[in-house]
Amino acid sequence: MSWILSPALRRFTLLAAFASFMMNVMALAPSLFMLQVYDRVFGSGSMETLTMLVLVVALCLGVMSAMDVLRSRALGWASTVLDAKLGPAVLLQLLQASARPGGAANVYTLRDVSLLRGFLGGGGVLALFDAPWFPIYLAVIALFHPWLGVTALVGAILLFGLIWLNERLTRRGVDVATQKSRQASRFIDASLRNVEVIAGMGMADQVVGRWAAFNDEVLAQQMALARRQAPLQAAVRWLRQALQVAMLTVGAWLVVREHVSPGIMVAGTILLSKALSPIEQLSGGWRSLIEARAAWLRLQAEPIETPRVGLSLPDPRGQLDVERVTYAFPGQRTALIKGVNLSLPAGECLGIVGPSGSGKTTLLRLILGIWRPQSGTVRLDGADIAGFGAAALFRHVGYLPQDVELFSGTVAENIARMGPVDAEQVVAAAQMAGVHELVLRLSSGYETQVGDGGATLSGGQRQRIALARALYGRPRLVLLDEPNSNLDAEGEAALLQALNQARQLGMTVVMVGHRPSMMRSVDRLAVLRDGQVEAFGPRDQVLAKFSQAPAAVTA
Repeated sequence: MSWILSPALRRFTLLAAFASFMMNVMALAPSLFMLQVYDRVFGSGSMETLTMLVLVVALCLGVMSAMDVLRSRALGWASTVLDAKLGPAVLLQLLQASARPGGAANVYTLRDVSLLRGFLGGGGVLALFDAPWFPIYLAVIALFHPWLGVTALVGAILLFGLIWLNERLTRRGVDVATQKSRQASRFIDASLRNVEVIAGMGMADQVVGRWAAFNDEVLAQQMALARRQAPLQAAVRWLRQALQVAMLTVGAWLVVREHVSPGIMVAGTILLSKALSPIEQLSGGWRSLIEARAAWLRLQAEPIETPRVGLSLPDPRGQLDVERVTYAFPGQRTALIKGVNLSLPAGECLGIVGPSGSGKTTLLRLILGIWRPQSGTVRLDGADIAGFGAAALFRHVGYLPQDVELFSGTVAENIARMGPVDAEQVVAAAQMAGVHELVLRLSSGYETQVGDGGATLSGGQRQRIALARALYGRPRLVLLDEPNSNLDAEGEAALLQALNQARQLGMTVVMVGHRPSMMRSVDRLAVLRDGQVEAFGPRDQVLAKFSQAPAAVTA
């Protein structure tokens, strides 16, 4: 688990452990103080002795308080380091996993990181640092008198037994409750993504009813957990008090028999209370401990991959080669893309057409390197595009998906791909996409907030701003999936102008489209059918081949 146990995290954890060591050593002071008061001060009547004892115990309590603050801060720092180390890496892996077919395997990994951070920075973890001191306190009590040690040991065994029973009886229930809660959350997420359909078709009552059914299962599981935990927790609290009484009883019997002094009786009882305190805390916070442990195990099962840093390649010119690429969804035998071969010189524009379901969007995703082919290779300037790092793709590749999504932020931030805003490049990309004047007419121009998913903009505005995002920084390879699906005549004219300008600037463009008007601006044309290239070559040559059956090209 080197990705979690970083040097900084280890340092803060060791600092917390040292602070716990000092705290627990100083915690012996009140017991020893009572022992000395009963056995020396009461016997001698010396006020000087009492004064010195008070000063010493006050110093010990001051050190203990300082160590308590240090431990809390160290654990807070550790939780911050944990989140800073894991959060970005986990989110990056989730984004990569979500781009693959089937989506992310565990979209709740970030919540696991948050749960661990909260546990590490909260009070529940403190009991874990104090619990190992129980044997030491038990040994000190046994030194006072063996019968006191036996009483404390028997009581501790009973207490640990109840806590173990609580864990065994509730572990499965906690896991089921967590799964049910996640199921309800996933349904809410899906409902919010389809809110227009729900509102437009009057499905709100049905959706609420379905969620209520999921939520009822969560509540039922939580109630079952509460019913199971309540008697055990009550038993733990009763046993905790009973042990105090038992210790006083045994101590009083030993005092009457003159085996120990009254000071030893009181000191042993105080020490037992201190020893049992973290155990009782563990019992009360057992559910949070189980959840943190489960989150830890899930993170172990999802090892964070360290991005490989390969040899830095020269900036690509844009030569694109698709070499015998075959692709099928995992677990399916029928291939969506079957041995596709394409070659596009740098600076040219390729149009991909074909019937719905022919594999056009899938091919774009393979060209981008989002999906990996089962066989074959997609190369950019001779290098496998999947081997390019994120930084290279950010600078050299632009992509306009079929379903346009903008991020919550300003127009400028979206065009700049949510990175540092270079005002000159943002305006240049907007002008190239023909959207500069449109942006200026917005309420705050380039500083206009687009809302979640671009909710404040129309579909056509979102698509044109997304085109500017794809052209930001003048990338060498630009892929456009149905770039005119939401455009009016003005927007389509701006798109054609942007394509012509991209060719003049030497950009390589791959565009999927249905309308024949868009194909007039391409240099080469590829016709896909059932995942295979039915025709590929210069535009006019391919169009002439299908001039008698245009539906084959544009369907």
